[in-house]
Amino acid sequence: MAIGKGRNSKRSTSGSYTSTVTTVVFVALCVVGLWMLTSNSIISPQTTTRASTASPFSSSAADRLFFKPADKKDPPVYEDSQGDLPDDAIKSDETKPLQATNDEDEQKSQEDQPKSEETQNVEGGEDNNGKQEPEQETSGENKNEEENPPEGKQSSAGEEEKQQENEPQVTEEISEKNTEAEELAQQTKDEQSNENQSQEQNLPEAEAEKREGESQENSQESQSQITEEDQQQRLQQQQEEEQQQQQQQQTQEQEKSDMSDETLQQSSQLESQETTSDEIQQKEEPQQFQESSQTTDGDKEQMTDQKTQSESNLQEDNSNQEAKQGTTTQDKAPSVSFPGGESSGIPKESKESKKSWSTQADQSENQKERRKEGSDGTIYGYTWQLCNETAGQDYIPCLDNEKAIMKLHGRKHYEHRERHCPEEPPTCLVPLPELYKTPVEWPKSRDKIWYHNVPHTLLAEVKGHQNWVKVTGEFLTFPGGGTQFIHGAMHYIDFIQKSIPDIAWGKRTRVVLDVGCGVASFGGYLFDRDVLTMSFAPKDEHEAQVQFALERGIPAISAVMGSQRLPFPSRVFDLLHCARCRVPWHVEGGTLLLELNRVLRPGGYFVWSATPVYQKLNEDVEIWKEMSALTVSMCWELVSINRDKLNSIGAAIYRKPTTNDCYEQRKHKRPPLCKTDDDPNAAWYVPLQSCMHRVPVDGAERGTRWPEEWPRRVQVPPYWLNKSQMGIYGRPAPDDFASDYQHWKRVVQKSYLNGLGISWSNVRNVMDMRAVYGGFAAALRDLKVWVLNVVNIDSPDTLPIIYERGLFGIYHDWCESFSTYPRTYDLLHADHLFSKVKKRCKIAPLMAEIDRIVRPGGKLIVRDESSAVGEVENLLKSLHWEVHLTFSKDQEGILSAQKSLWRPDTFVASS
Repeated sequence: MAIGKGRNSKRSTSGSYTSTVTTVVFVALCVVGLWMLTSNSIISPQTTTRASTASPFSSSAADRLFFKPADKKDPPVYEDSQGDLPDDAIKSDETKPLQATNDEDEQKSQEDQPKSEETQNVEGGEDNNGKQEPEQETSGENKNEEENPPEGKQSSAGEEEKQQENEPQVTEEISEKNTEAEELAQQTKDEQSNENQSQEQNLPEAEAEKREGESQENSQESQSQITEEDQQQRLQQQQEEEQQQQQQQQTQEQEKSDMSDETLQQSSQLESQETTSDEIQQKEEPQQFQESSQTTDGDKEQMTDQKTQSESNLQEDNSNQEAKQGTTTQDKAPSVSFPGGESSGIPKESKESKKSWSTQADQSENQKERRKEGSDGTIYGYTWQLCNETAGQDYIPCLDNEKAIMKLHGRKHYEHRERHCPEEPPTCLVPLPELYKTPVEWPKSRDKIWYHNVPHTLLAEVKGHQNWVKVTGEFLTFPGGGTQFIHGAMHYIDFIQKSIPDIAWGKRTRVVLDVGCGVASFGGYLFDRDVLTMSFAPKDEHEAQVQFALERGIPAISAVMGSQRLPFPSRVFDLLHCARCRVPWHVEGGTLLLELNRVLRPGGYFVWSATPVYQKLNEDVEIWKEMSALTVSMCWELVSINRDKLNSIGAAIYRKPTTNDCYEQRKHKRPPLCKTDDDPNAAWYVPLQSCMHRVPVDGAERGTRWPEEWPRRVQVPPYWLNKSQMGIYGRPAPDDFASDYQHWKRVVQKSYLNGLGISWSNVRNVMDMRAVYGGFAAALRDLKVWVLNVVNIDSPDTLPIIYERGLFGIYHDWCESFSTYPRTYDLLHADHLFSKVKKRCKIAPLMAEIDRIVRPGGKLIVRDESSAVGEVENLLKSLHWEVHLTFSKDQEGILSAQKSLWRPDTFVASS
């Protein structure tokens, strides 16, 4: 060959050989010295950030991508795209799988095609034109060469001209080697799908480098030494990375097949801080909501690897974004941007915090045995049928369980009005009323609703003269009256305020419980005084009274003062109200009144507006005597008895004591004080007891002081939250509370109000299906909505905190049906609910319950693990809901959907 001949002629004599070597070495040393003197001014400093490897989307592009058309049948779960993320939000490239990184390198090499052949030759045959680049070069080598070029390559540009003048044969020789490298690259590319591709690449690469070094031993001896050392270092680094990658893949495959419940719980929350992209770029706010407990590298890799994917079309790019994380702090976690600029979700709940918080399941006695977790596989094409129940379009599964009610031994204590849930939760759908229409918007709905939405007229017939409800054309109208306030609720509300000025509606008194509420006009008009009222009444002969209330946009639940405790914590309501509520407070030792005493805040008021207060019939007189004796023995102070001349009624107002002095000074000790081991906060299926709990006296205990005035109380951590107590997310409890509030304000402002396509003017009744501190409800307080916070019985018992901040809520188990009528909520919010529930019961019955509760046109927002979001999305599609948004990143997802008018054509076979 020509190259061979050229080399032989140059070695004709020993003297010429020595002279040539000496010249080349001298020239190389000169060039290296010159480069070292001038490198600071020529070469720009290199950084270790890898932001340049990302392919960011703009925020507007993200909006176009993530908002899917409503008529799109089977929208895919979107692949992970890093979006317009700042440098500190982009995870390290070191954990990217080899295939993904090689694809990036191939694309980059195609962009470098215009480079000249001379530059390629000087760089030792490592061609970047896309055709001759050896595929066995790993992503780690390419990244290092781009960001921190080895010394050999930095000096090679300076040597190029001198070497080409003295040794023209080198170009031809390296071209031949490049041809061999091209053939080798093609062979390697065919083997990329192999799991052990990285190991197979090492040998041909080493041989190529060895041959390349031999071919240049005379012309580039000094340069080759530097280059070979650098290549060996990079080769060793490559091998380590490939071995680590293989171990990760093997661990992931093994753990996916055998995942325990404990690991599912560990992987249920995203290990990143909720923050917006603007805040990251500007660095104006400290990052919050980090995982507080420190974890080793191995533990975090195990948690990350065990997250599962929800649909078959979800590509492995989701897992590519997961980075190896060392011990984290609250200032270093990456954030995941969701549509609208807000982040992916709340932080992971601290395992240590569970030791500091009790749950309703722990507190309550006589718990029903919970159902075991069923199959969590993805459900496609689920077949739905209409419920075939006597209650028809008003079916409430746990209140209309006729089989269970027929087996009751007695009804003296209204057991037949209490919850009796089916053994197997129903998966049927409740039919719609004929001629159903979109509900009237608030505040007009307080005065009128569509008749065909709640087609019941009995109350209008028996209570129309008391201004409860009337039929007016195609509407049911509500004049704002009630049995005790025929001339309007506002006059009655002002009458109570004048009787006891200390009540101070909307300041001192914020959360009220209205017993036997009727159509809830009392609570509906208290909104004008900035008061939140929990109204309840049984599903009884007063046909659909609670359904009327909810259709009007007024909070209410179906419940009864019966044989069990109400589903609320102790000492949380500022005021209790009973206006002809038909509850026999005085019987059986005052058991029912003692239940009100349990939920009333020390120093709170009980307003009793009933005929025994102002009438002199024999029955009324007798009841008044018994009631007076009972309240005295309970140490309730009668602070006012006033008459309302306009409505011709009277009201007695009592006040609960703030100390235990009166209890200890009683002569007869009846009713007795409860035993010290009786937990007043236990409220889930707990039988009533005829006893009183002591008033707390420790200054650091809840109930010893009145909360801050509204609205300050919504944002101030309760005084009884101790910094020594760990919060739900691992911070000190007061800091956890404050961070949660800031988190949800960001989410609502950045995403929910504008990013989900929800028209909030059509939203009135809202439920947070898994509330923690009530931060979501607090963030919505400036809107014309009310939010019922549901604290799950197996979650930390934070419901007292929610009441303390001037909000309200209820305990519930989502393995059972909720105590409300169908079609009563405009929006349900489920934050990491489904991934929790599916560990104890099936998702399909819960989706049927959501479909029952939500109005046609109502919305559902889901934030959860990607696997849970995918399962929910599939079920929603089978229910013919319109999925407007679904987005998944780093195993966390968000979904927004809207209920349609669709109903199945067939009914469940009657049993």
